[in-house]
Amino acid sequence: SQNRWPALAFDVQSVNGLLAPFLSAGFYYKTFMGPTRRAWMFYEHFIRKAAGLGRAGTDPDPDRYDISHAFADVAIIGGGPAGLSAARAAAAAGARVALIEQDFLLGGQLLAEPPDSAAAAWLRQAEAELESSETVTLMKRTTAFGIYDGNVIGLVEQRDPTDPQPAGEVLQTFTMLRAPSIVFATGAIERPMVFSNNDRPGVMLASAARTYLNRFAVLPGKKIIVATSNDGAWRAAFDLADAGAEVTVADLRAAPPAALAAEAARLGVVVRAATRIVDLRGGHAVGRVTLNGPDGQSEAACDLVCVSGGWSPTVHLTSHLGVKPQYRDDIGGFVPGAFPADRFGAGSMMGNYSTADAIEDGHRAGIKAASFCGESAPVPAPSKLDLRETATAPLREIPSLGRGKAFVDFQMDVTTGDIELAHREGYESVEHLKRYTTLGMGTDQGKTSNFPALAAMATLRNATIPETGATSFRPPYTPVAIGALAGRAIGHHFKPIRRTPMHDWHMANGAEMLEVGLWMRPYFYRQSGRDVNEAYVAEMRTVRQAAGLMDISTLGKIDVQGPDAAIFLDRVYANGFAKLPVGRARYGVMLRDDGIVFDDGTATRLAENRFFMTTSTAKAADVLSRLEFLLDTAWPDLRVAVTSVSDEWAAMSVAGPKSRAILSAAFPALDVSDAALAHIGLLESEWESRALRILRLSYSGERAYEIYVGATAGEQLWGRLLEAGRPFDLRPYGVEALGALRVEKGHVAGPEIDGRTTLDDLRLGRMAGKRTGFVGDVLRRRPAMLAPDRQCLVGLEAIEEGKRLRGGAILFLPGDKPYGHGRGRVTSVTFSPERGHYVGLALLAGDVASEGSEVVAIYPMKAETVRARIVSPVFLDPQGERLHG
Repeated sequence: SQNRWPALAFDVQSVNGLLAPFLSAGFYYKTFMGPTRRAWMFYEHFIRKAAGLGRAGTDPDPDRYDISHAFADVAIIGGGPAGLSAARAAAAAGARVALIEQDFLLGGQLLAEPPDSAAAAWLRQAEAELESSETVTLMKRTTAFGIYDGNVIGLVEQRDPTDPQPAGEVLQTFTMLRAPSIVFATGAIERPMVFSNNDRPGVMLASAARTYLNRFAVLPGKKIIVATSNDGAWRAAFDLADAGAEVTVADLRAAPPAALAAEAARLGVVVRAATRIVDLRGGHAVGRVTLNGPDGQSEAACDLVCVSGGWSPTVHLTSHLGVKPQYRDDIGGFVPGAFPADRFGAGSMMGNYSTADAIEDGHRAGIKAASFCGESAPVPAPSKLDLRETATAPLREIPSLGRGKAFVDFQMDVTTGDIELAHREGYESVEHLKRYTTLGMGTDQGKTSNFPALAAMATLRNATIPETGATSFRPPYTPVAIGALAGRAIGHHFKPIRRTPMHDWHMANGAEMLEVGLWMRPYFYRQSGRDVNEAYVAEMRTVRQAAGLMDISTLGKIDVQGPDAAIFLDRVYANGFAKLPVGRARYGVMLRDDGIVFDDGTATRLAENRFFMTTSTAKAADVLSRLEFLLDTAWPDLRVAVTSVSDEWAAMSVAGPKSRAILSAAFPALDVSDAALAHIGLLESEWESRALRILRLSYSGERAYEIYVGATAGEQLWGRLLEAGRPFDLRPYGVEALGALRVEKGHVAGPEIDGRTTLDDLRLGRMAGKRTGFVGDVLRRRPAMLAPDRQCLVGLEAIEEGKRLRGGAILFLPGDKPYGHGRGRVTSVTFSPERGHYVGLALLAGDVASEGSEVVAIYPMKAETVRARIVSPVFLDPQGERLHG
């Protein structure tokens, strides 16, 4: 018990039983609503605390989990007689079989039979045969919790706690099993009976009592009442009586089978026909029951009540992919509807409750499942097992005649009174009933309560059960530990960690690393400052005044080649590439189909039919997938191949006014003059017998060069550049300084290319000009995309000295009421050593985005308000002299 105070024997909250008339179904929808709008937030805390639900722990999970994949021809879910028979037949036919059983023993309900019975002998023979088969995998302690597209079965396997395994071993394994054919042999769940006070300790299902006795050698009571509507509970009564208990059977039927009555007489079991329990007395344990029979009401002393209201086929898993349950009046329950060709049902989940029928049913299903997979070897007839079971009579809802609560859903505390109230208030639909009363919304999904509730509602509506309907079942069938779904993907294993070829150097030389997508990149270097704010400004100054070295290996790198490569890039990018000369690079922007900017990068023409494309770090995988998708679907006629070469190249950038001198020192044999390597030019050569590729491209606004070499030589070349650059004060810089440098230059990045902006929003519309025929061209011209009040890129400077802008601040005009989303937002901010104060990029409504105007930047997280002036987004070298100098 998890919700009792101060102790289970004395729970203060038991006073709620006296308040029950005021806490009816849906009471929280009708009360505790005032006196203010926020009152419910106060009441909710106490209501939820008293609701009886557990609290998820916040400490790290000490257990370990794993994920695996498995394959079989035939997957059989359920290790009872039907499942065992199906597995034997499918294996004999030649199929590879996976038999899944959530218990640690096979057998299902056969485990409740006496150990010296014929059922136990049949079970031992079947299990031995399957264990000796090379084509059968027995998956015990394994729960099938969901069926998914493509016949993928979600399984969770529990480690055997008796295995002598060291601490830290895997507790649960989440397995994805794929099988062309599935046999469902999931059995049936015994239903409770509904009567007053039926939630008291000492009330259990008849099958549970029989399992305690025959499987675990525990006699759960000495003076027992067995209340039933079917034959199955009589067998429990006989076994309990044979073990020495004093047993009375109260059967709802007026004339139970004569064979059962004769056996009861032989064992001394008292039989009371046409009798039901209407009430029960007892607090901490069962004491007496009130019976209602042909001679009126009477009381009987007892210490255990065993109930059996029939059986509900377990149709949950079959429902996961859309097989609708259908009602069978002869069994009083729902069975699966028509299966698709690759799935089969067997046993009691199909309404075949006798063991003999279940074995025959499983045998047929196993043969059909194997045949579907192309396996049709001769299969011998199944071994017989007749437990002499007789027919089961279905139970309809019986009104409770006692004065206490009669529970239908024991987990969610839903009573017959709650169902009656829901009916009176108009919640007659099954789904409305479920949500209004919380019926079946616990972790068990109403496995024992759904049918009694449906029957009760059908009675109240004066309708049939099929007319009343059935609820929907969704995965998981039973609760699954989140840790099992995660497997090993936790902590550093949550996602792949990618490291550049120079990673070890960064770690050894004071780099503070930062996760950027899947990559670990230098955030800043400790030798540059005490913290990131001090370090990135120092690194910026180094780049602006001397030179900086940046690891850019994380950029996406894609090789595009083929006779139609230029045509392809002309369609992919908003700006043209068909006429790009060999040996030159170009900045390009890709759009989505809807005209929104997708990614930006560069493409360099290596040869007439070959290009070297770079993408942003974040979108590298997405861009490659997009290119492959377009070639497969939109333009399959184009003769183009795209290949990711991101891991093949180590890449580094040397930026700053002294960058050319450093390259000349590092590669004295190369001509890196303006004439030989102009801005956006390409130089290909070799270094230490390795291919060397140098592009003159800049992200910082300074003269800069991107240098590419084979990944295995990356750290060696990095060291060579640092050595050559030492006389020129070359120093490494991190991504924080890189982002700050690009803000000063007015270059857009992720904060601006956020999936909502167009070329025109980013002041890049001139790149496309009047071109047509590229991805996103048509939809980027929609009227809403060209509206004058669309937010567009602007620069911002704080007006008041000492004030700083913040990324994410909301922009308003000085006369605006500061409410809602405002006129725009600040996207990127940095301290500018060139300007001596903070500057920022923002997206601001175009109809008010005139340079020189004033806006107010409000940052609610810190309650800050800053006056700012709209300026050009290019804060540094608007003419580009530093790039070309």
